[in-house]
Amino acid sequence: MPKCTINNVDLYYETKGAGEPIIFTHGASWDHKQWDKQIDYFSQYYQTITWDVRGHGASSLPKGKVYAEGFRKDLIGLMNYLQIKNAHLCGLSMGGHISLQTAIHHPEYVKSLILIGTPFTNQFNWYEKLLVPINRFSNLFIPMSLSAKIQAYTLSKFNKENKHYIHSTVASMSYKNCVRIWNAVSKMESGNELDKVNCSTLILYGDHDTMIKRQQEYLHNNIKQSHLKIINNAHHATNLDNPTQVNENIHQHLINSSAMY
Repeated sequence: MPKCTINNVDLYYETKGAGEPIIFTHGASWDHKQWDKQIDYFSQYYQTITWDVRGHGASSLPKGKVYAEGFRKDLIGLMNYLQIKNAHLCGLSMGGHISLQTAIHHPEYVKSLILIGTPFTNQFNWYEKLLVPINRFSNLFIPMSLSAKIQAYTLSKFNKENKHYIHSTVASMSYKNCVRIWNAVSKMESGNELDKVNCSTLILYGDHDTMIKRQQEYLHNNIKQSHLKIINNAHHATNLDNPTQVNENIHQHLINSSAMY
């Protein structure tokens, strides 16, 4: 199992293929296996890197408070360890926000962005300002077994194959780790810094993604070099629901971005 120690965290990672590097970052409570169908496809053309964010999968979580900025610092540390000067960053949900914040705070490391189902704030409107604190509190009383069932059911309506992966991954996560991580994830904020993103950016979201759909037009309008695409027959597990359409859009974006260098 390839691991490296970054910021007192044992980070699990996998690399495959050769060429320009593209780093895939998974969503909250999931792991690197979320990207299996992307790795099968893109490792034919690029160097692909997947990793488990701290507290997820095979990566450790140190004692103490989890800070949102620690996620992007881990990603930068991993890139330095792998001697990757810059890369295309692709992420879904939490992973998208980590990638976005990396582009904001460490632009020299980012060739381009692919943001899939990515929230950039937890205070977009009154709905989120009310719901997110309630969600943060209610998570203290929901066992991981129930969270796993809810996620697996909700996010496997378009692709039944999602159900086993989501259920097993969420259920295997430590309850205490999940609460600590979600407290940090739900406080990630980039709304006032979107104008700092100066790389080519592809924004993808599922046509049935009720979780983040309302933020996507604003995200597109406030990132200068961005393109917005809607993925058909997909919910929040967008790359799992419709991997073919996601891969096609990402590949075209990578070709276009590489042509700019």
